Amino acid sequence: MTSPVTDPVPNLHHRRTDWSGFITAMVLGTAGGFVCFKLHVPLAFMIGAMLATTIAALAGVRTMVPPSLRDGLVIVLGIMLGSSFTPALLGHLAEWSVSLGFMAVYIVIGAAAGTFYLRRFARYDPATAYFTAMPGGFTEMVMMGGALGGDDRSIALGHSLRIMLVVMSVPFAFQALPGYDAAGRDWSLHGLGPYPWELTIADYAMIMVCFVGAPGAQKLRIPAGVLVGPMLLSAVLHLTGLTAAKPPGLLVAAAQVVIGASIGGRFQHVPLMLIARTAGVAAGLTMVLLLVTLGLSLLVHFLTGLSLAALILAYAPGGLAEMSLVALALHVDAAFVATHHIVRIVLIILLAPAAYHLWRRWGVRDAPPAT
Repeated sequence: MTSPVTDPVPNLHHRRTDWSGFITAMVLGTAGGFVCFKLHVPLAFMIGAMLATTIAALAGVRTMVPPSLRDGLVIVLGIMLGSSFTPALLGHLAEWSVSLGFMAVYIVIGAAAGTFYLRRFARYDPATAYFTAMPGGFTEMVMMGGALGGDDRSIALGHSLRIMLVVMSVPFAFQALPGYDAAGRDWSLHGLGPYPWELTIADYAMIMVCFVGAPGAQKLRIPAGVLVGPMLLSAVLHLTGLTAAKPPGLLVAAAQVVIGASIGGRFQHVPLMLIARTAGVAAGLTMVLLLVTLGLSLLVHFLTGLSLAALILAYAPGGLAEMSLVALALHVDAAFVATHHIVRIVLIILLAPAAYHLWRRWGVRDAPPAT
C-alpha cells in the first residue's frame, strides 16, 4: 500500500541552475532576513529568508539555490562551529558521555512515537511512516525510504515541513526558558561574528585551511562531510591554540540566508492542496518529536546537571546545519549541540535500515491500523 499522499511533487534534490531563480531567491531571502533582523527576531536571517522564499514558492515565483553555494556556506558554518571547541572545553568532554548515550534512546523513542502517530492517524504505509518519523538527515531518509518501498515524495515533504516548523518554533520558545537573557544579546551583525577588518591575514589563512576539510571528509564518506570536515579541522586549530579566529559575521549572515532560502525553495511547484494536507500531519509529528525532546532533555538535565537549553537544542528534531545555526544565534554551546546532531546522523544512517527490517519481521501489517 502506498502513502496517502500521491500528488506529483518535483524532485527536491536535483534542479538545473536557474540564474533568474537564484537572483530572486537571494534578493527575497536577504530582504526577508533584513526585516527580521531589524525586528530582533531570533535567527533573523535564516527565518526571514525561509519565510520570504516559502511564500514566493507557494505563489509560483521561481526561486533556486545552487547546491554548490549552499555547500560553500555550510563550510563556513562548520568552521564557525569548530571555533566553539576551545581548550577550556576539554575538561568538560567527559560530561557529554551521558547525553550522547541518551541520543540512541531519543532516536528509538522519537522514531517509535512518530511512526505510531503517522500509522495511526495519518494512515501512512510502514516504510513511509518509518522514514518520515525518523529524525535523520533530509537526503538520507528520502533515499533510504524510497529504496525500501516508501513514498519518497511524502517523506521529502514531511521532513521539509518538520525542519521549517522546528526552525520557526524553537528559537521563540527558547526565550521562555529560565535564565535566558534576551536583553543581554548583541543584536548587531557583530553579534554573529567579527567584522571582516578585525581579522588578520593569518586568521584568514587559518580559515582557508579549514576549507580543505570538506572534500577530505567527502572522500572518506563521512556523513554530513561538507560541515563535519571543516568543523573538525577548525576544532583542532582552536583546541591547539593555533588560532582563535571566527568567520566574519557577514559570512555567517549569508550562510543563514542561503540555508533559509534552500528550505523555502523545497516547496516550489508543490500543490497548495498537498501542502495543506501534509502540513497538519507534519505539525502533529513535530509536536510528538518536540515532546520527546523536552522529556528526554529534562531527564538528562536532572541526571547530569547539563544545561537544559543546550540539551533541548541538542535533541531538537531539526537538521544539523539548522540547529547549529540556532545554537550560534542564541549563544548556546554550539560545540555541544553540533556534536550531538552529528552523532544522531551517524547512528541513523548506520542503523535505520537494519532497524526497519527488524521491525517488519515482527509482523507489522502493511495496512494502516484502524483509527
